[in-house]
Amino acid sequence: MTVQRLEHIGVVVDDLAAATAFFVALGLEVEGEASVEGRLVDRINGLEGVRADIVMLRTPDDSSKLELAKYHSPAYDGDDGPAPPNSPGIRHILFLVDDIEASLAGLRAHGGELVGELVNYENSYWLCYVRGPAGIIVELAEKIG
Repeated sequence: MTVQRLEHIGVVVDDLAAATAFFVALGLEVEGEASVEGRLVDRINGLEGVRADIVMLRTPDDSSKLELAKYHSPAYDGDDGPAPPNSPGIRHILFLVDDIEASLAGLRAHGGELVGELVNYENSYWLCYVRGPAGIIVELAEKIG
């Protein structure tokens, strides 16, 4: 048995429109939108009464996809606030960009906040973390040279 590819990464958000706008500002393209519910969706999620809206986004080269999901039910009562970059679990998604300053400005216009600093990492990449909707951390990387 061999993995064929990583199909997509799924992220649950509170504000689907804001999260979609954030990633579109970064350059991702909306591939499709759907509402999901029913017995099969409940079984897949291991929850009862699932109703969710999803937006599937893709990179311009169609090599990577990101699924954003807004669950309308069942309700999630936890609110621990955004997890820091060093907490266990998926903490960030890295996107290689051609102009990190322009990408950062575009994300800031959609509520993105720099987590640390924009750094020249060993003269190989410009790197930074940007926190977006639902506390999602996006790492931006621009190759130097």
